Amino acid sequence: MSQGSSQRPHRVAVIVDEGTNPFEVGVATELFGLPRPELGLPGPLYEVTLCAPAPEVRMNHGFFTLTGVRGLDAVAEAETLVVPGRPDNVVPRGPDVLDAIRRAHARGARIVSFCTGTFALAEAGLLDGRRAATHWRWADSFRRLHPKVLLEPDVLFVDEGGLLTAAGSAAALDLGLYIWRRDHGAEIANHVSRRLVFSAHRDGGQRQFVERPVPEVRDESLAPLLAWAQERLGEPLSVAELAARARVSPATLHRRFRAQLGTTPLAWLTSERVTLACRLIERGEERLDVVAAGSGLGSAANLRARLRQATGLSPSAYRRRFGSGGGEALVS
Repeated sequence: MSQGSSQRPHRVAVIVDEGTNPFEVGVATELFGLPRPELGLPGPLYEVTLCAPAPEVRMNHGFFTLTGVRGLDAVAEAETLVVPGRPDNVVPRGPDVLDAIRRAHARGARIVSFCTGTFALAEAGLLDGRRAATHWRWADSFRRLHPKVLLEPDVLFVDEGGLLTAAGSAAALDLGLYIWRRDHGAEIANHVSRRLVFSAHRDGGQRQFVERPVPEVRDESLAPLLAWAQERLGEPLSVAELAARARVSPATLHRRFRAQLGTTPLAWLTSERVTLACRLIERGEERLDVVAAGSGLGSAANLRARLRQATGLSPSAYRRRFGSGGGEALVS
């Protein structure tokens, strides 16, 4: 469990502007606004406030009008600011919205955009010279409007420190779970993903558009194979063994992973093993060699390298931040 879970909730503000997509507002409230008694914590970890530049805000396509939310003054209290997308991206955001985003960034708040909310961050001047993601459908118009931004057109989300951008509506869920993992560790993030009934294994570098060919008569779903492998991560599984289990060639397995998950079998295995290693550390295991062996990462050196690559932290730093057993260093 994350240290500090008994402290006050982390304050999240969500800007609802004219024409905002309702789904992404729902994603933000679902991720960060719901009570989570299944975590067994003394209080909520996040507190969400919806805010808007006007007393009444017409949502995308006029599906409904949002009323009764706070004004943009709520942004001043936020530690994380979420900016959902809207379809009319060539229409500039209002100066009050852009100023609120700039002020939040200037005082060190984490700024998160969902889908085409990236346009607002770029209009505010926060993304020049930085990497960013947005929905593939608007990539060309984004480049024309914001040529100084280093757009990555084929990834789910991008983490640029205090600026995080998700590529699309579903990718907002991926980014939200990533934020949960960053803030509170893999164990809690997995509880949240199960509550959402949403996969926790997609990372930011995976492709936005996962190919969905017309299925053949036989079932080619990877779900049974993934479940089988997840129960055996501590064993020396190889791609060849996964292919044999699926009764296909390694090349066919690779194609199916690319089509269904947007990643490779080896990258998926490594990601799952790192997640398992994180959970072992969070549960109090102090011996690096035991964590490495139990997660299938093999050696303490490989564990250190993989964990730092995935989380930016060493095993000891990860345990100090997320472990349940205090701040002692892990030992080899």
